[in-house]
Amino acid sequence: MEQKWWKEAIVYQIYPRSFKDSNGDGIGDLPGIIQKLDYLKNLGVNVVWLCPVYKSPNDDNGYDISNYQDIMDEFGDIKDMENLLTETHRRDMKLIMDLVVNHTSDEHPWFMESHSSLDNPYRDFYIWRKGKNSSPPNNWGSVFGGPAWEYDEKTEEYYLHLFSKKQPDLNWENPRVREEIYTMIKCWLDKGIDGFRMDTVNMFSKVPGLPDGKIIKGYKYGDGSPYFLNGPSIHEYLQEMNKEVLSKYDIMTVGETPGTTPEIAALYVNRDRRELNMVFHFELMEIDHNPINKWKPKEWKLTELKKIFTKWHEGLKEKGWNSLYMNNHDQPRMVSRFGNNKKYRIESAKMLATLLHTLPGTPYIYQGEEIGMTNVAFDNIEDYRDIETLNFYREMAKRGLPKEKIMGAIHRISRDNARTPMQWGNNPNAGFTAGTPPWIKINPNYRDINVDHDLKDSNSIFYYYQKIIRLRKENLIMTYGNCQLILKDDEHVYSYLRTLNKDRLLIILNFFPSQTIFNLPANINYQEKELLISNYNIEEKEDIKSIYLRPYEARVYKLVNSE
Repeated sequence: MEQKWWKEAIVYQIYPRSFKDSNGDGIGDLPGIIQKLDYLKNLGVNVVWLCPVYKSPNDDNGYDISNYQDIMDEFGDIKDMENLLTETHRRDMKLIMDLVVNHTSDEHPWFMESHSSLDNPYRDFYIWRKGKNSSPPNNWGSVFGGPAWEYDEKTEEYYLHLFSKKQPDLNWENPRVREEIYTMIKCWLDKGIDGFRMDTVNMFSKVPGLPDGKIIKGYKYGDGSPYFLNGPSIHEYLQEMNKEVLSKYDIMTVGETPGTTPEIAALYVNRDRRELNMVFHFELMEIDHNPINKWKPKEWKLTELKKIFTKWHEGLKEKGWNSLYMNNHDQPRMVSRFGNNKKYRIESAKMLATLLHTLPGTPYIYQGEEIGMTNVAFDNIEDYRDIETLNFYREMAKRGLPKEKIMGAIHRISRDNARTPMQWGNNPNAGFTAGTPPWIKINPNYRDINVDHDLKDSNSIFYYYQKIIRLRKENLIMTYGNCQLILKDDEHVYSYLRTLNKDRLLIILNFFPSQTIFNLPANINYQEKELLISNYNIEEKEDIKSIYLRPYEARVYKLVNSE
């Protein structure tokens, strides 16, 4: 296995608006991030990923960009960004940015020119079409609800927006668009940025003709995803981007790729194809809901979760590299979703950390995950800020669904679950901001769940993360070792063996609040064992051939055979 720094990285994702406010306006900013770099260094992470900080009118919290080479006013200015980069590097950490180039804001100068007239030189920077019989060009629905087309009265044509109507899709078929994007990427890399997380990277290429999508019963709009996910020219575009810019720098690239299988992902991350280092797949993120409608819950089994992790490891083994995550800015908090955010919040948060840091791939920590932050349950829709959540509420209310049912779905899976401010202390506004109320309310549990509390408790989730990160750095087997699933049909215990040369690690995880028994398979032999980490106190002499596991118990053993 070829060693690379980005394979051995521990990435910490920051949602800048909600991380740390330095000037008291209620909005997180770049100077606030700088104030907390020592905290991240202490945690042990070595790569910081920033969600978008570019100039934006904030229809979708920065994912609608009006200027790629300037900074959002609320976050600071370009000097603050350069200072953040310098201070990050001074601590021997790297900084990667979000790259959002499937679409821009409708306030970007390119789009303002594009919709000014039919013959404007920028007209073909976006995807414009005439309507059909006074209707949009096709029946596609937007990811955020409603149609994927917006009518422009001035030029009497529609433009495509797979997300908000204020996020028009760029036309990647236009070589001028690609050239402009590559020039912009090069500018950031020349400043010293260490790589990019590429937003919706597999949506750049659309199927020519933009055919109608299949309309699923109960839905108004067609599913256009077969025609805009993993499109016919996507690999050509990414290989061109790699050749023109990415390959000239020692950087990390990770693409957001909904609708991919391991076979499709291997095309993006195979080293010989020269596209990306790794991708974020969505298979695990769809385990507990209907894949067409995330608001509809679905029961899941541990065997399904194991199958997903195993399938992706086996599917990319020796072909590419995996990313490891269970929450981010678009997903609910992992301790609420996959663990237990009440009685066993601490134990389950540690268990999930053990899983993500002992599997093969690069682990990603989302801000607050390291202290066990949970989902929020605001009573009123007025307290929510996410465009997708607000659109869902309006649509369901229009259909007559009871408020309690709508709010129940929002409490479970809204993106705002991950976007409440970072809980630094039990002081007013959780130490996130001074004076001004924050842009979105703080989770009321901040008095008990906060950084200050964890730093004072040697048995806290924070220090568990610190230890497991240190172990991963010290044991290359955790990064590069093979992964063999054991007890694959067990619905309570997730266990696997990591092997690298003669080194072996045994990982044992109880995924549920009930107690259970772990029985070591007879074909796994050892003379000596060493407990590397656990989330309960363990008697070192305890026999591991049959273990009585407590709720959400996690153990990692090093197994040794005598020569």
